[in-house]
Amino acid sequence: MVLYSRFGSGLISAVYFFLLILHSPLMCHGIRSFPNNGGLTPSDFNSHFGFSEAPEYRNGVECPSTTSSTDPVTSCDPSLVHVAMTLDSEYLRGSTAAVHSVLRHASCPEQVFFHFILAEFDPASPRVLTRLVRSIFPSLNFKVYIFREDKVINLISTSIRTALENPLNYARNYLGDILDTCVTRVIYLDSDLVLVDDILKLWRVKMSKKKIIGAPEYCHANFTKYFTDNFWSDPGLSKVFGSRDPCYFNTGVMVMDLEKWREGQFRKKIENWMELQRKNRIYELGSLPPFLLVFGGNVEPIDHRWNQHGLGGDNVAGSCRALHPGPVSLLHWSGKGKPWVRLDEKRPCPLDHLWEPYDLFKGEGKVQDEQRKEHLLGLSSNLVGYSSYFF
Repeated sequence: MVLYSRFGSGLISAVYFFLLILHSPLMCHGIRSFPNNGGLTPSDFNSHFGFSEAPEYRNGVECPSTTSSTDPVTSCDPSLVHVAMTLDSEYLRGSTAAVHSVLRHASCPEQVFFHFILAEFDPASPRVLTRLVRSIFPSLNFKVYIFREDKVINLISTSIRTALENPLNYARNYLGDILDTCVTRVIYLDSDLVLVDDILKLWRVKMSKKKIIGAPEYCHANFTKYFTDNFWSDPGLSKVFGSRDPCYFNTGVMVMDLEKWREGQFRKKIENWMELQRKNRIYELGSLPPFLLVFGGNVEPIDHRWNQHGLGGDNVAGSCRALHPGPVSLLHWSGKGKPWVRLDEKRPCPLDHLWEPYDLFKGEGKVQDEQRKEHLLGLSSNLVGYSSYFF
């Protein structure tokens, strides 16, 4: 059960402030449309699942021109802002809210290109999820990739939470291999967050010459707790941080230089640590520790406003969390609690109301949500003709 915490007047003021921002008029109003591929109309399709079609958003006059309106946008267009996200039936509601928030606050929404990584064996067919995304966002520029779970399944060890063992959590390790080689920079985003600022600002963060990843760092965190006594008692292992001053960073929001990633074979370096973990348990969490082992102390520090994380609450007590001090550009419900679940249960944390305006699911609580999943399963074998890219 979700417990309520006492929040000071400062937090309540912050909530009202952000609600005011979310409901204020914005500059962008629509993006380019794609033709319908026949069959159900977007509104008919959405009605099966309880989702509404997102508003249309257009570029502002100051935005660079893309390819002509008659030509499809390709991922190799140099003017694009690339965003990678995983997409599955379990977190679909969060993913659509995240995409909606990016478009709503983007000064140039037509420049944003989404790369969706789907699980090969998701309960809902990737074709269904692709069709649903297109029906919710008819003019979204995106590409779908099917992540083969056998790429990583034998490298995954047990974790403190079963959800952390989902192979799709490890898809971020393979973005350099999955995305087209012409994509040399990408923003990776988790599905349990919303932006309240222009993503172009995050895209334009400058990376030092030797940095591969940019992310907010949290150097006050107890770094030792992310690894077991087996790790720290082994001089050969613990010396990996000997020449570095490692700080915790959350892998749910990262700017990644894919060109340097590929050149340095960082996917293999992460896999090496995962292989060692299978033989000699050196951490308890899922996909985070290997990133810390490879990049801890070698991350381009980005302003904390770009990842106000931990809003999912305490993993043990389930209590609500407050905002970190300082400005906010991105709110991240990392942790066990998710805002859509708590809102449906009528037991939201105060900050969950900041997520709610981006929610495109209009069903009525958990019963409707279960019906939506049944529809996804039912349509999985009926939709054909949607191209996907397998990795």
